Amino acid sequence: MRQRWKDLLFLHWKLPVDEIQRTLPPGLMVDVFDGAAWVGVVPFFMEGVRPAGLPALPWLSSFLELNVRTYVRDAAGRPGVWFYSLDCNRWPAVELARRGFHLAYQHAAMSASKTPDGHISYQCQRRPVAGHLEADYRYRGRGATFLAAGGSLEFFLTERYRLFSWHPRRRRLYTGEVWHDPYPLQEAEVAQWSAVPAYWDRQFSLHGPPVTQHFSRGVEVGIFPLRPLS
Repeated sequence: MRQRWKDLLFLHWKLPVDEIQRTLPPGLMVDVFDGAAWVGVVPFFMEGVRPAGLPALPWLSSFLELNVRTYVRDAAGRPGVWFYSLDCNRWPAVELARRGFHLAYQHAAMSASKTPDGHISYQCQRRPVAGHLEADYRYRGRGATFLAAGGSLEFFLTERYRLFSWHPRRRRLYTGEVWHDPYPLQEAEVAQWSAVPAYWDRQFSLHGPPVTQHFSRGVEVGIFPLRPLS
């Protein structure tokens, strides 16, 4: 697959390692930084989504996505991302990702716009969710753009080039490589944020404001086919 990830907001919280380890499928272990597990809530824009070698389609290839994630290693020690959920406002994308990548994509009503002062206003409401809770974000980048230094927390949280997924019926773990240039990062100016998507997943609770807040204007991405690990 080829796609572009654009105007990403990375919000991250620290959680106890054992609290996150119990939520993972067999074969994955929590990846730790500063003695803790890290959970991210990441709203962003998907553009130009298409199979390699084919053109993007005007309506189908662009949509909104918001994921809840943590960071893991497999039995071989390879680092990657584990997604608890991926909310999306394009029905075909949800169904294709569930079947083709065994990822926990969820149908959602979503909207986003950019204000004259450069803030991104972003809303997400999963379908269906009791209580009609909505996740609201208002953010923009500020300050100089930088690349995460190897060994830094920013590198640990953003420079991930592998995803893992679980097929519950087959009880099998899968992995796929992801390629992109390093993220151009900025500190994020966040006027409004929400941990509601983690509440929807009901795996754990995120308390207090996020520990880190980063913004990226985006990267071009290649996603390679999934392979079973066992």
